Amino acid sequence: MSETKAINLSKTALGIEFGSTRIKAVLIDHDHTPLVSGEHEWENELVDGIWTYSIEDVWSGLQAAYRELAKKFELQHKVKLNTVGSIGFSAMMHGYLPFDKDGNQLVPFRTWRNTITEESSEKLSELFQFNIPQRWSISHLYQAILNDEAHVENIDFLTTLAGYVHWQLTGEKVLGVGEAAGMFPIDSEVVNYNQRMIQQFNELVNEHSYAWKLEDILPTVETAGVHAGQLTEEGAKLLDPTGVLQSGIPFCPPEGDAGTGMVATNSVAEHTGNVSAGTSIFSMVVLEKELSDYYVEIDMVTTPTGEPVAMVHCNNFTSDINDWVGLFKEVMELMNVEVDTNELFTRLYEESLNADLDVGKIVGANYYSGEPITGFEEGRPLLVRMPDSKLTPANFMRSQIYSALATLKIGMDILTEEENVQVDYLLGHGGFFRTENVGQQIMADALNVAVSVMETAGEGGPWGMATLAAYSVNKKEGQSLVDYLNTEVFASQQAKTLRPEETGVLSFSQYMERYKEMLHVERAAVDHLD
Repeated sequence: MSETKAINLSKTALGIEFGSTRIKAVLIDHDHTPLVSGEHEWENELVDGIWTYSIEDVWSGLQAAYRELAKKFELQHKVKLNTVGSIGFSAMMHGYLPFDKDGNQLVPFRTWRNTITEESSEKLSELFQFNIPQRWSISHLYQAILNDEAHVENIDFLTTLAGYVHWQLTGEKVLGVGEAAGMFPIDSEVVNYNQRMIQQFNELVNEHSYAWKLEDILPTVETAGVHAGQLTEEGAKLLDPTGVLQSGIPFCPPEGDAGTGMVATNSVAEHTGNVSAGTSIFSMVVLEKELSDYYVEIDMVTTPTGEPVAMVHCNNFTSDINDWVGLFKEVMELMNVEVDTNELFTRLYEESLNADLDVGKIVGANYYSGEPITGFEEGRPLLVRMPDSKLTPANFMRSQIYSALATLKIGMDILTEEENVQVDYLLGHGGFFRTENVGQQIMADALNVAVSVMETAGEGGPWGMATLAAYSVNKKEGQSLVDYLNTEVFASQQAKTLRPEETGVLSFSQYMERYKEMLHVERAAVDHLD
C-alpha cells in the first residue's frame, strides 16, 4: 500500500484480542484488509496457587499494543489516529473476575488455565445435565461458594476479561453471546442464559442467603451486529493516554477467542466448522440444534450470533512429533549433515504418505499432559510396536500423525455417530497444514469429512474481532453475519478442499482399534512410571 494513500478513518475498524501470551491489535480498512497492527507480549503468573494476570498488566499491555499500532499508522499514513469507525475487544474465554458494587475487584483474576474447580464442575454438570468444564466462570463461582470464600457475598458483577475491558471503556456490562457461553450455558432458542439452569443454581445456593441472584450479577447477553456502547472520555484516556484518540466511537459486543476464530475462518454457518491444529488441537462444529445429551468430551458454546457449537478440545497434538523430528535432526548433525528443520518436517510428512495400510502395527500415545477426553490426568508419551512391526520412516511418521489425531477422532465420533451431526467440511488452520496436502488429507481421512484450507490465511482472532466490529456498523438492514462474511469478507478468498479417500479411511480405522487398546498401556504407564 502506498504510504500516501488517504484513509477514511470512519470506515476503519479496530479489533484487539487478549491472548494467553500476546495482546494484539489490528486495524482494518473498509474492505477488511489489515492496515496496521500492534502487539505486546505478556505472561500469566502463578500466585498463591492461582494462574492469574494482574489488572495493571491488562492496562499497560493494552496501551502498549495500541501505542505500537497508532505509531505505525502515523508513520505510514502521515496522520494521527484520532478515531476509528468501530471497536471490538476479545480475549481468552472463561475465568473469574468478580467486583463489588463500587467496582472494586474482589479477588485476583482466575484464568481458564486453573484446574481448581473439579468438585464444582462435576456437581454442576450433574445438576444441569450439561457439561460444565472446570474453566467456565460458573464453575469458579460455585467453587468459591463451596470453599466458603468471604468475598462471594459482596459480588455485584461477575465478568470475563473481555467483558471487563469493554465495561471500563464504555460503561456497559455486556458480553457477546459466544463469550457469554463460556460463563454460563446459553439457550440458543432465546439467545440468552438458560433460565432453567439459572433457577436451579439459585435454588442450589439459596441456603447461603446472598443478597444477589445469579441473573443480577451476570453481564447482559448481546449478539453480533448490535450496538454495545461507545468509547467514553475516561475510556479513551485508558486506551490512549496521549489524548489523541477521541471518545464516541461505537463498540460491538465483546467476544471470546472461540468466536473470533470462527469469524476468521468463515465457520459460522450450520454444518460448517473449523479445526485449529498446533501444539494443541480443537474442532468447533456449528449445529442445527442442541445435542440430545451431554458429554464430558464435548464443550457446548455458540457462534457470535447464538447458534449452538460443539467444541472438542484436546490438550495434546504436535509436541511428541516435534520432539521426534528434533531427535532426527540431532542424529543427522552427529553425521555432520546440516538440515533445515522445516525441510525435515516436510520430507517426513511427505514420506508418511508411503506408509503401509496397517502403518506397520506401530501405535503410540502423544500425551505430554493429561487428556480429559480419554480420562487421563497426566500423560506419558509412548511408542509401542510388535516384534513383527515394520519400522520404516513412512510407517513411523504416519503412526505419529495418526496418534496426534486419535483423541480428536474420539470426540468427533460422538457428534457424528451418536448425535448424527452433519458436517459439510472443516476449515483447517495452524502449523499442521504447513506441508501442502499431507496433514489436510490425513485429517480428512481420519475424521471422514472434507477438510478445506484457505489459500490466504486470515489474520487470526484480532482480525476476526475487527471484522465483527465492522459488521456492527456496516451491515445492511437484516443482513446476517453468515451473509456478510460470504459476500463482503470472503467472496474473493479461495480454499483448497480435500475429501476422504477410501484407503486412508480404512487405514485410520484399523489404527483406531489398536489405539484404543493401547490406552490400557498408557494407563499403566501413568500409574507406574514417574
